[in-house]
Amino acid sequence: MSWLNQHNGLSVVNIDMKGDLATQVKALLHRSGFKARKRLGQHFLVNKDILECIVSTAELSYEDVVIEVGPGLGILTERLAEMVNEVIALEIDGRLVNILRGKLASFSNTKIIHADILKVTPKQLLEHCLAKPELSRNYKVVANLPYYITSPVVRHFLEASLKPSLMVVMVQKEVGEAIAAPPGKMSLLGVSTQFYSKPAIIRYVSADSFYPPPKVDSVILRLDIYPRPPIEVSNVEGFFDIVNCGFSAPRKQLRNVLAKAMGLSGSQAVSLLEKAGVDSRRRAETVTLEEWKKLWEVFTPYRGKLSC
Repeated sequence: MSWLNQHNGLSVVNIDMKGDLATQVKALLHRSGFKARKRLGQHFLVNKDILECIVSTAELSYEDVVIEVGPGLGILTERLAEMVNEVIALEIDGRLVNILRGKLASFSNTKIIHADILKVTPKQLLEHCLAKPELSRNYKVVANLPYYITSPVVRHFLEASLKPSLMVVMVQKEVGEAIAAPPGKMSLLGVSTQFYSKPAIIRYVSADSFYPPPKVDSVILRLDIYPRPPIEVSNVEGFFDIVNCGFSAPRKQLRNVLAKAMGLSGSQAVSLLEKAGVDSRRRAETVTLEEWKKLWEVFTPYRGKLSC
């Protein structure tokens, strides 16, 4: 499927935000004959308070350009369209594309793109959709992300050549907690996210805020993107090679994990860890970003021997 694939059929539907959202969503699904697909993580937000929390957290202004991934029935999309300069909403399900284009036809500042976000770069998307490319410099990502692609989508934007200034996303509770975790509870996802941004959990969201309800709770997560990473490394790929190795056996002590990964003796690994100022008995989950930088500096000469 081309990421620029277009649909011409329009199904005009509207949701009155003044009424009961859950009732209206169910009615819309019934009228359109739409059945949610579990494999696409289709759970539609029906809690107005949560909707407004997402919008307020994004600190939107009319100057903003917003990319939304997985707009679903367009409930969040419509609120965004009322508040910002441009909205670019990417939906992978062609059935929803038709509904969205009908529902949002009156908003000239909103583009509905039938695409897989992971197959197009943010730069390509913005250049294609914006009449004024300079507006893309400080774009934001605001979305209720499908659970099954949360981590890839977050990385896709954070690692892009053209990064957003801010991301406000709804994600699975456990994923959000992993992203925002402090040292002592760190994961590979947490390190890779905190390298590029400052994450914060804004609000916990119960499963009954969606229809159909998922089996897990969610969180609203805010990611303030750094203009440059808080630690300076000359080789980002090499830095993450070391981090990946450290987390390859997260329950084991670093001296054992890194020795095995780099073909070193135990005493060599201990010596290098001491040189980096990191206790060799620690585990990867306890290591801070600054300490990962020191480990990268010390272990880089042995990177060619990596087996993790």
